Amino acid sequence: MGQRDAEATRARILSAAVTEFAAHGYSGGRVDRIAKDAESNVRMIYAYFGNKSGLFDAALADAIVRMAEEVPPQPSDLPTWVGELFDFHQRRPEVLRISLWAQLERPEAASEPLETYLAKVESVQQQASPAIGAVDLLVIIYAVAQAWQLAPIGLLAADARASSETRRAAAVEAVTRMLA
Repeated sequence: MGQRDAEATRARILSAAVTEFAAHGYSGGRVDRIAKDAESNVRMIYAYFGNKSGLFDAALADAIVRMAEEVPPQPSDLPTWVGELFDFHQRRPEVLRISLWAQLERPEAASEPLETYLAKVESVQQQASPAIGAVDLLVIIYAVAQAWQLAPIGLLAADARASSETRRAAAVEAVTRMLA
């Protein structure tokens, strides 16, 4: 198998694993379903990732790194960044879902590499204040961007006029006001 084939197989496995673990969590995720969806086999998965834990950890890391690459912090325009994070989570809900499963079932795997966090903290340091430090600012921005993915469906249904656009606008406005 050539280098490109191996990379393509690994990418298909990771994509299938993110989907499976986002839907079923670590405990409910099935390696045989991942193999089938990736058009691979269980033996190949274990060859690449060692075991189910290794596969879950790699899938989680892949999802988080992809989000960090697709939606890097915009320290000079945090309201725009929260809007882009909101869009990302609307488009790719599996990233938040696999992260939540990781927090519940594999907290030791539930973090980006420390360097990634430190870089993000450093990037927003100028926007921080004595009342809201850089870490807190990032936590709040992520919480606002993810809020509609986490809110009770009944609550969201209570606003008949709401749409993805109005919710995105609310997220941007919330961060704008917080920074004012």
